[in-house]
Amino acid sequence: MPTTDRVARDLAELRAAIRHHEERYYVLHDPEISDTEFDQLLHRLTALEADHPELVTPDSPTQRVAGRPVDGFDTVQHDVPMLSLDNAYDEAELTAFDERVRKGLELEADAPIAYVAELKIDGLSIALHYRDGLLRRGVTRGDGVRGEEVTSNVRAIRSIPLGLKVAVPGDIEVRGEIFLPRASFDRMNVARLEAGDSPFANPRNAAAGTMRTLDPALVERRGLGAYLYQLVESVVEVVAEAPVAEPATPTVEVGHTVHDHQLEARPGHAAVLEQLTAWGLPVDRHWRRCRGIDEAIDYCRTWADERRALPFGTDGVVIKVDRLADRLRLGQTAKFPRWAMAFKFPAEQATTRLLQIEVNVGRTGAVTPYAVLEPVQLAGTTVRMATLHNAEDVARKDVRVGDVVLVEKGGDIIPKVVKPILGRRPTGDDEPAPFVMPTTCPACDTTLDRGDDEVVWRCPNHQCPAKVRRGLEHFAGRRAMNIEGLGESLINQLVDRRLVGDAADLYGLTAETLAGLERMGAKSADNLTAEIGASKGRGFARVLFGLGVRHVGEGAADLLAGRFGGLPGLLAASVEEMEAIDGVGPIVAESVRRYLDDAANRRLLDRLEAAGVVMEVDRDGPVDAPAQTLAGHTFVITGTLTTMSREAAKRAIEARGGKVTGSVSAKTRGLVVGEDPGSKLAKAEALGVPILDEAAFGKLIGSL
Repeated sequence: MPTTDRVARDLAELRAAIRHHEERYYVLHDPEISDTEFDQLLHRLTALEADHPELVTPDSPTQRVAGRPVDGFDTVQHDVPMLSLDNAYDEAELTAFDERVRKGLELEADAPIAYVAELKIDGLSIALHYRDGLLRRGVTRGDGVRGEEVTSNVRAIRSIPLGLKVAVPGDIEVRGEIFLPRASFDRMNVARLEAGDSPFANPRNAAAGTMRTLDPALVERRGLGAYLYQLVESVVEVVAEAPVAEPATPTVEVGHTVHDHQLEARPGHAAVLEQLTAWGLPVDRHWRRCRGIDEAIDYCRTWADERRALPFGTDGVVIKVDRLADRLRLGQTAKFPRWAMAFKFPAEQATTRLLQIEVNVGRTGAVTPYAVLEPVQLAGTTVRMATLHNAEDVARKDVRVGDVVLVEKGGDIIPKVVKPILGRRPTGDDEPAPFVMPTTCPACDTTLDRGDDEVVWRCPNHQCPAKVRRGLEHFAGRRAMNIEGLGESLINQLVDRRLVGDAADLYGLTAETLAGLERMGAKSADNLTAEIGASKGRGFARVLFGLGVRHVGEGAADLLAGRFGGLPGLLAASVEEMEAIDGVGPIVAESVRRYLDDAANRRLLDRLEAAGVVMEVDRDGPVDAPAQTLAGHTFVITGTLTTMSREAAKRAIEARGGKVTGSVSAKTRGLVVGEDPGSKLAKAEALGVPILDEAAFGKLIGSL
């Protein structure tokens, strides 16, 4: 009978062997043993753990998929927002990026900058959280501020280790991309065709759909992969802690703040990738450290052709400044870091015939033309429709029904008509007529109108059935009122039968009424009425976003709801008061005021409130009393801030108990830095005062 110590050693050796072979197969694509031999190892581990359940560890390969499918995904706010990248589509734009970097760092023209070039994986972004070396949580990018927790599905991806090779103490966050390898995609589509199902259009969509499933076992069967490329640490923790000689983690990314002398001593991004690899995390090995932008451009040229031989999809190259101190100095805009650029490979193009130009009515009443095409294969998908943007764009390009047109996927995502092939256009009596934009709405026959400064035609009819349908879809969507089960088909039935004319009508629906619709049984009707009832408590910010007020996205809805506390406060607010909110601005403020002053909209709001929809913000304490998180701390502001005024930044600090002074000293808790910061930055660096760029400051005061 083997001793417990001996069994524990055997289990540790088996787990290490399995993890090694998972890495060889799923990360390096270079297996050392056959599938049968791997399965035998896994079977031995499973049997041994079954005999000794007290020795099962959280990071064991047997724990990837355990238990029943999950009931749903929770929404999680990212500690640090997941920003997008600015795009370049030709070499001249990369050279211009290099010039901006050089100017921002005040370098001479002949001083080369070290960049790291990485393949841009064609998948979906993920944030992984490890605690003391064990995988704790996985969160999708979502809108960049909030994502969905998909930990159960992440654990089923064999290239992602449940435990790091090295016991890294504390919490770390790593970010990267989840993708579906080409072989898995092909295998999955063969199986779907054999089962009589339609195939997936492309690997990216298949990967995104797989991560949305509630069954981790299905995720495991589909064989998703992952590559990681970023290590994150919290700005709040760094600012709150006393200065230390050497931080615990080797790098920082967007939105993080540390002392500049610490950054100078830290390794660059290339060393971070090597560190992630040493921890056992999957890192695409094709990255290269480049001396100067010319080497980075050569890298892009190489992979523009060679990418087709890769076992995964890639739609470009990401070029990043290597030195972390340089990144901090360069900072970021509201959307993109200034130290990185995504070079997109040339879009794939195809020619096909334009069969018809139709128009679509959106939820705001915008009536936009689109092209109906003869089906054509493009970048792995079958394209049947393409955008034409607006009537002026159609006229400028002179696109006509019957033309052979050049179609491409802009950014490899949205099909668009580039131009007609004029040499193939019939002439004489067979020449097609130019497109004429309709003057009335195709859904309700109302005369269209267009603002003086706009190119988009709109239907002004509040009762337009097309607007009602699109508006209800938006209202019921996951990011708004999240009414599960209320999809396009059901909404069409409700509108066609005149059971629902606006969002307030949803709250008068009964299970009996719903059960009479097509494909709606009694149980489904009960479930939907329960979902509609639950949506009443989502909070005013979601209501405001769900109403589809023009120019009001999720962020603006959150800001307005947070400032005014609910519908009564917003109704009483002036345009000037709304404009005073950092992140709102005059266009949004005017749009909200117009919406609230419209009699029909006011009646809708009254009916929603009467139906029991919560029109207040769910929070404790007064609206204008943020937590005193900065009490006792002194800050200095320098340079031009782009996301708020310096006065607004000062008010935000003081509202949280902090103090703002005009000069930097050893007692200064942080220097908030905008563009053209001047001598205060150098003094803060010399004294070791924490430097906060605008994203870091926004995180600190809770506005991001």
